[in-house]
Amino acid sequence: MDCLRPQRQRRRPSLTPMIDVVFLLLVFFMLASRFGTDLALPLPLASAGQGYSGPPRLIEVTPETVRLNGIVTALADVPEQLSRLTSTPTDAIILQGRDGADLQRVIDVTQVLSAAGFETVVLIE
Repeated sequence: MDCLRPQRQRRRPSLTPMIDVVFLLLVFFMLASRFGTDLALPLPLASAGQGYSGPPRLIEVTPETVRLNGIVTALADVPEQLSRLTSTPTDAIILQGRDGADLQRVIDVTQVLSAAGFETVVLIE
């Protein structure tokens, strides 16, 4: 006699539990994340006010290449090329990230320069 039983109307699902879960996830990720922690690179910035003299020494870092004064140069050859353009290891070298180069790529170039004995690397935008 199931046929005679009146059919119940379906209830619409409640969205309250889903909203509660989303809210709890939002609160969790807001509390678990760190806001405002900046890491400082050990590079002087161009606004430090140091003077610049001598021939241009601009290294442009791209995701695939490194350009020294606009000429594509292999990363291993950059210290040798720079030694011709500098008179002392404290001469300023300008380093600029271009065309979406990530920070790790810029740091790798900086480490190569530091290992070659160059002391003053200025990072610009």
